Amino acid sequence: MKSPLTILFACALSLALSTASYAQTTTYVQASGGALTRLQTRWAEVNYQLTDKAQITAYEQLLEEADTFVQQEPHNADLLIWSGIIKSSYAGAKGGLGALQYAKASKADLEKALAINPNALHGSAYTSLGTLYFKVPGWPIGFGDDDKAEELLKKALQINADGIDPNYFYGEYLREHKKYADAVRYYHKAQQAPARPGRELADQGRHHDIEKALADAEKHLK
Repeated sequence: MKSPLTILFACALSLALSTASYAQTTTYVQASGGALTRLQTRWAEVNYQLTDKAQITAYEQLLEEADTFVQQEPHNADLLIWSGIIKSSYAGAKGGLGALQYAKASKADLEKALAINPNALHGSAYTSLGTLYFKVPGWPIGFGDDDKAEELLKKALQINADGIDPNYFYGEYLREHKKYADAVRYYHKAQQAPARPGRELADQGRHHDIEKALADAEKHLK
């Protein structure tokens, strides 16, 4: 059985927000574009720069921000996707069966986003939801389903064939299923993905993830 919840986009965050900075954020980021940038940027800081208790605390504050933005724009698929990503990342950082409720909440956000616009953020909801399905334990503990995971991850690749995340996470799916040669091919493709403007920290962290995963997959081919 899979270990409970080492989920999506693994990692660490940055310094916890003060109550003052949080209040400023909820007032000035009213437009969905500003809100989206805020969530993406802060997630990368938290996911790749923090660890342990500091990361957990920062994720909890970021969850509140994401919930506020979604309440303001409940039909914004982009914000729902990032709300789902943050919840799944928090579940992965939190760990254990107590994290399952956040994985389920992430799943709900991502499914809402797909119902609104399946192509939002280049199909990112498919990537994130597919990753949840193969990271979360299956029945009777959770909703994990490897067949469903592969179906969703392949849909993400149909929409964004050259993207760093769909290729990396499908590589992760293949590596977990001991299909190492195929995993290596997708990791290499992820390494060749175009840079994402404004997402430099996220790209740097993801390339580090790819290097570690690629080294492990190649080790099994020797």
